[in-house]
Amino acid sequence: MTTGNETGVRERLTGHRDRFDAGFARYFDTVARERPSRGVFVPEALELVRDMSLRGGKRLRVALLYEAARLVTPEAVAGLEEAALSMELLHTHGLIHDDIIDDSPVRRGAPSVYYAYRERFPGRPQTALGLAVLAGDLAAFLSLRVLLTAPVSPELRQAMAAVQATAGADTVAGQILDLERDFGPVPDREMLDLVSEYKSARYSVLAPLRLGLLAAGADPAAHDEGLARYATLVGVGGQLRDDYLDLFADSDTVGKPAGSDLREGRRSYAVCAVLAAATGREREVVEAALAGPGCRPETVGQVRDIARRHGVDERMRADLNRLAEEAASVAAGWRPRWREEAVAFFERLPLWAARRAR
Repeated sequence: MTTGNETGVRERLTGHRDRFDAGFARYFDTVARERPSRGVFVPEALELVRDMSLRGGKRLRVALLYEAARLVTPEAVAGLEEAALSMELLHTHGLIHDDIIDDSPVRRGAPSVYYAYRERFPGRPQTALGLAVLAGDLAAFLSLRVLLTAPVSPELRQAMAAVQATAGADTVAGQILDLERDFGPVPDREMLDLVSEYKSARYSVLAPLRLGLLAAGADPAAHDEGLARYATLVGVGGQLRDDYLDLFADSDTVGKPAGSDLREGRRSYAVCAVLAAATGREREVVEAALAGPGCRPETVGQVRDIARRHGVDERMRADLNRLAEEAASVAAGWRPRWREEAVAFFERLPLWAARRAR
């Protein structure tokens, strides 16, 4: 059942996304006019970056940015448009490079940038790889440039660019930790949470909060402990939800075959929980599924059955709800200093997100 609060969160997210997407398309029209006068590779790279950027996505970072500014004021705020563009360009950079690292052929229902180049240069794999890396780099540098040309004071530009550069560096560190997680002993919960914090929470939640407050004239440093706590809870909860859905949801719900983490050998929250709970022959089944490619749907079903026998699904749902309630409690504590309407959005958002795992 959908509550009024859930509907309100969804409508706010949809409204922010729709308004932003129109501006994102216009931005790429402007960038396309600045391309070099010779050559075809640069416009091709830009078109692939554009296509990946506009192909879809919930635009949660955009919503968090705008709602963070609304914590301070309901009025229009200069620099928010540029900050939103910057965040989504950085996200595009991450998607392109993630697909290279994971050797992913598809992203958002169409070829990944890496595989688009592989199709373009079937006999030159190194050229395809190099161009895909450069396309991701192009998105990253555009992300900083758009902030540094925002119509705000030089001091604010510098502060916003510093936030975004820090978020980018943290995300790369998180990606490295993510790769390390799948080597050696099974990672503990502290390691899993650290990966989620760096790979997701810091740039997907904390950076938009800081940028929105900065643009609206507030000093995020004065509230950073609470902002960071909220971001970590939401970021960890989001990754936990994704890992839960990957193992327990049907393909129609997640839009891809179930068990991708098993097939890719990823020690996700769900996979680690099953490994910890499994005994004897059960653990061998899970480890065999992780060991090599070609994990069949029947094997994914076996691992799912093992998880359910040991109550892993129930514990993960309970953990999701706990994280969401803690995040909501942190946001509720913002009421004495910030606007009620925006505080209520941040309070409801994690609870709404947790229910999407049902």
